[in-house]
Amino acid sequence: MRRYAGLCGFIALWLTMPLQAATIPAADTIYVGRILTMDATAPRAEAVAVSAGRIVAVGARRTVMRHLGSDTQLVELGERTLLPGFIDGHGHLTATAATLRYADLSSPPVGNVKDIAGLQQVLRAFVRERQLPAGSWLIGRGYDDAQLTERRHPTRDDLDAVSTDYPILVVHVSGHVAAANSRMLQALAIAADTPDPAGGVIRRRAGSSEPNGVLEEKAFMGSLAKLPTPSLDDSLRDLRRALGYYASMGITTVQDGAIAPDGQLLLDEAAKRDLLPIDVVTYRIWMPVGNPFPVDASYGVRDGRVLRAGVKLILDGSPQAKTAYLSRPYFKPPEGKAADYAGYPAMPQGAVDQAIAQALERRVGVIAHANGDAAAQMLIDAVAKARMVQPSATMPPITMIHAQTVRDDQLDRMATLGISPSFFVAHTFFWGDWHRDETLGPERGARISPLRSALDRGLEFSLHNDSPVVPPDIVQTLWSAVTRQTRSGVVLGPEQRIKAMDALRALTINAATQQGEAALKGSITVGKQADFVILSRDPTSADPAALRGISVYRTVSRGRTVYQAP
Repeated sequence: MRRYAGLCGFIALWLTMPLQAATIPAADTIYVGRILTMDATAPRAEAVAVSAGRIVAVGARRTVMRHLGSDTQLVELGERTLLPGFIDGHGHLTATAATLRYADLSSPPVGNVKDIAGLQQVLRAFVRERQLPAGSWLIGRGYDDAQLTERRHPTRDDLDAVSTDYPILVVHVSGHVAAANSRMLQALAIAADTPDPAGGVIRRRAGSSEPNGVLEEKAFMGSLAKLPTPSLDDSLRDLRRALGYYASMGITTVQDGAIAPDGQLLLDEAAKRDLLPIDVVTYRIWMPVGNPFPVDASYGVRDGRVLRAGVKLILDGSPQAKTAYLSRPYFKPPEGKAADYAGYPAMPQGAVDQAIAQALERRVGVIAHANGDAAAQMLIDAVAKARMVQPSATMPPITMIHAQTVRDDQLDRMATLGISPSFFVAHTFFWGDWHRDETLGPERGARISPLRSALDRGLEFSLHNDSPVVPPDIVQTLWSAVTRQTRSGVVLGPEQRIKAMDALRALTINAATQQGEAALKGSITVGKQADFVILSRDPTSADPAALRGISVYRTVSRGRTVYQAP
């Protein structure tokens, strides 16, 4: 009798198996092949199933294929590799879109300007091609004195030689310095008797108080608000072009890391019109000196494809432009500066303390631009003071943006305080030689973007390109993190190199954590958004030198293909 009951139970179980299998919902898409999940519990998989924009199964091919239905699209990866969609650790979406309206003054490999004569030629050609009306502002962007033959910034005289009929402003690749011609200086009301603003410098002609046209930091940044405003339709068109550009790099979440109110309104309008193919994370730019906390009830809430993640502070300038705030003098100070010149902060320590305290009190995320180690210390001290006042408070995400020259003792404090860095590691290629020979010298230059030191301390950092400073090329960033090769082919600080898998985590799950979205994206895990990038090969098995040759084959956002390579 007992044997009969057991046999009946087995038959009953066998009879129910087809019924149970039939109840498994069919997926919209199943990807099969080499998959890097960035999920620490199961870092690799053979297949992933997607339904309604979400991941419904990950694992062995045999298991995931149970979700195969008559209408399921089956994607065999072949030699390609599927990863979570790349997350922009820091950048400026609306600024990148705006640069499409400006003359491109970039040096190779991004552009073609190699000297000041070439810069002048591009500006003249831009006037002809755009048929720019006389009197209109002529804006150029991306010149790099580190790459120009003359190794200097263009002056008002250089730009006057292009034209005195147009107010001309050309912005340095860093975005922290600009040069103006005489007519633009007049338009900005900058003259010999104009004092340097707090947090900015008006460079002068030798032996004179007359401006030479070069403007640092706050000496020109306010002028950008005076730029002619394009129409809404033109702005939306440029925004869509920029988003397509990001998608072609495998990016499924892009950051606008210093957005102004008008930029936020533009994104909100684009979201209403369903014009955003990928997700956007914004941080409201805030200069706390004289300005109240920018209150927004939507902080931390995703509205469709737009997340208002927090606020952005700017604590100093740019190392390649020699305006970053260092604890020790620059290796070679800028022309006209004393030997002890070490840059300068963008705001006083008291303002930083107050800003961090207010953000912590409101549980609002903060990203703080700090290139120099003295600026990094300002953020560390501010967070430490805030934690003393509110020791039991839940810390919102606080990210140190760039962290180019952060020291080991500072990384130790950051790990204790819960400050995570986002490194601009592409600096090793674009300005590594410049930092070694000009700005920081051999010792400090070799330590820019100290990824290995941060990794050894358990810091979950992200990586970024700070577009439009450099293109949002994630593959280039991956290659830079692994090789640290400069333009000249020298390896800068080989002890700070990391493995490809560590770099990929920084470009996916770590970035999602910093932006407060690790529960939604950053890894290929059941329940998360189906945000993927398909690469031409597996970066973790490629020779480091060959990483740069990897290409983006397809980008998928919420289960939908938003970029497909030709």
